[in-house]
Amino acid sequence: MADIFDVVADATRRDLLHALLERYSSIDSATGEISVGELVDRLGVSQPTVSKHLKVLREHSMVTVREEGQHRYYRLEASPLEELEDWLIPFLSADFDAQETAAYAAWAGTEVGSNLGRATAERLHQARTTIHDAQEQVTKRLPWRKKK
Repeated sequence: MADIFDVVADATRRDLLHALLERYSSIDSATGEISVGELVDRLGVSQPTVSKHLKVLREHSMVTVREEGQHRYYRLEASPLEELEDWLIPFLSADFDAQETAAYAAWAGTEVGSNLGRATAERLHQARTTIHDAQEQVTKRLPWRKKK
């Protein structure tokens, strides 16, 4: 069975998760549910493709389904994504000042769920660089503030 990284590595499944999240977050939706037909229309892919990917999400408890006659209504279950969050948090909160380059190079070269690791590492590097640059700008504008 695929792990959670393999599940979210697929672009169609990520698109489904985003559509389900939008419905879940929508003020207009009391239940957070969306029909397979609506997902097909929103994503512009075939019904068998949507159903296949929903099955994978269902097997990993990332969605629940309610059957009403021949119709199926899906709802996001975000709790399995906590596994991803738990795995990522140490990387996002670690102090990479001295280790950033080595960690980035090692992680970027590892294939994790169709390059999920590389993409995440690149975004982390970009975020840290942006924060570092912003801190330098603040230090330049506030000459009495000493650099650490």
